[in-house]
Amino acid sequence: MSAAAFPLRLALVGNPNCGKTALFNQLTGSRQKVANYAGVTVERKEGRLHSASGRSYAVLDLPGAYSLNAASLDEAITRDLCRGFLPGEPAPDVLVCVVDATNLRLHLRFALEVRELGKPMILAVNMADVARRRGITIDLEVLQRELGVPVVETVAVRRNGARALVERIDRLVAEPHVPRVHLAEGAASGAASAQALHHETIRLLSAAVGMPTRTARIDDALDRWLLHPVFGLLALAVVMFLIFQAVYAWATPMMDAIEAATGWLGASVGSVLPEGPLNSLLVDGIIAGLGGVIVFLPQILILFAFILALEESGYLPRAAFLLDRMMASAGLSGRSFIPLLSSFACAIPGIMATRSIQDPRDRLATILVAPLMTCSARLPVYALLIGAFIPQKQVWGVLNQQGLVLFGLYFAGVVSALIVSWVMKKWRRDKSEHPLLLELPSYRIPHPRDLLIGLWERAWIFLRRVGGIILALTILLWFLLSFPGAPVDATMPAIDYSFAGRIGHAMTAIFAPIGFNWQICIALIPGMAAREVAVSSLATVYALSAADDDAAAQALTPLISDGWSLATALSLLVWFIYAPMCISTLATIKRETNSWRKMSYATIYLFALAYAASLLTYQVAVLLGAG
Repeated sequence: MSAAAFPLRLALVGNPNCGKTALFNQLTGSRQKVANYAGVTVERKEGRLHSASGRSYAVLDLPGAYSLNAASLDEAITRDLCRGFLPGEPAPDVLVCVVDATNLRLHLRFALEVRELGKPMILAVNMADVARRRGITIDLEVLQRELGVPVVETVAVRRNGARALVERIDRLVAEPHVPRVHLAEGAASGAASAQALHHETIRLLSAAVGMPTRTARIDDALDRWLLHPVFGLLALAVVMFLIFQAVYAWATPMMDAIEAATGWLGASVGSVLPEGPLNSLLVDGIIAGLGGVIVFLPQILILFAFILALEESGYLPRAAFLLDRMMASAGLSGRSFIPLLSSFACAIPGIMATRSIQDPRDRLATILVAPLMTCSARLPVYALLIGAFIPQKQVWGVLNQQGLVLFGLYFAGVVSALIVSWVMKKWRRDKSEHPLLLELPSYRIPHPRDLLIGLWERAWIFLRRVGGIILALTILLWFLLSFPGAPVDATMPAIDYSFAGRIGHAMTAIFAPIGFNWQICIALIPGMAAREVAVSSLATVYALSAADDDAAAQALTPLISDGWSLATALSLLVWFIYAPMCISTLATIKRETNSWRKMSYATIYLFALAYAASLLTYQVAVLLGAG
């Protein structure tokens, strides 16, 4: 039977963050399908690889694992599939173990466990270019000889960076080679002892890997300060504080340029087209709506530039170590730090990253509080309201007042998450603690190319959302705001008689106690699909509500600063700290917990928190004269 009819199965295995998924994308391109393994929420990725030799392979991207002695659901899936124990999943014919060339001390340990399975195996030493830049030397021939399996170098993010791997797979298939089980004490159980793995890892490193001694000295010197229980926490607070200052201080010129370009485009299109529905759709709907969102792209990219730089520098695992004790007192652990930090970008990957948390109790708590982290979709709303109501002036001569407020909003989300998880801990019967074990990578200077690639990916994701869901919702909202038209004897603006106007006026009965007007109520509805849409919705509402063309051409910021009270603005800011996230995030909670009840609990408690906090904020602000 031909190999094309029954393609050989390759399984990519490796530690999290080794570049395995990037290598999978390199091998399979668009020939992929994603589903879930039967009966569990773990994602299953499979693709097709067609090599230059004409062979066809089915490629599986297995969940990241630190060990085959499974301590999490992801690791259990990887272990069982590699051994052929997973129901409905044939055992792979070849294992490709992907390791990070910059962190072999940790990754080789797992590669040794994989070797002990006794299956045909190739070791893919990924990120080899990054290792060379750091002065790390790896003798691939020596490593191959000592390890007893084929070893190839890959650069998953570079075009043709996996060519050597594909050629070696073809050779291995043509001349099958099964590695000999080296660690005899692990042969019976399928996993060698921790001590044997440690000694073998040290031996391999000594034989084949050269680490610059200067790097080790620098790491030790930095860790004495950055891991100090007092100075380390102060340094972390300063870093986070400076990030939010930079978001405002550096983004303003670029935002002004985008806003001016959007205004020019709207005026140009409006002057060319005759008055009518098409003019209104393009100018008031699409240009005003999307322009109101795109203007915040510089701030989002600046925030991500810092997060990527911290990740590339090796600092994030140290931050997790520093915060472990604090998070443990709130019912979480240092393992929760990376998923929660990911949630600053988007709660969806943050929630999915909780699969690496072994303890089910800690994992559920992290999932439920991840939406309280201020995701990038909230940033346009925050930036709009802060720009409209908080004066742009210096505090103590060096600090930006708007940046201080933004830092306070992010800080409020973090503190709220800790309080909520602490309350959950008090309700749980199991109050045991789980120690945190982390491998700390070497410090490194982030490479500009890697940062640019990461920023481009984030910008493209944002722009795709703008051109996809945000565009569709903006057009839908324009329709609801424009139709039906006002009756002949109308005494109010036409928008008040529209479908959306009627819905917004009806909702004010619920939201008036927290200071929301009908325009805000309208924006809350599409904002459930994607938070950024709240800004484009407000832009569309106010463009269509304008009394004349000149007013319609104004930026959204002066319109709301003139029409809203400070109490309303503060109430809306607080609402967005707590209110349930987008529908996609709710669906992710359902998928990861496999429970409608837990998803409903998250939705209800977040809505209740949002309403209570906004009510308190608005009423106190009114009493203090901000109404």
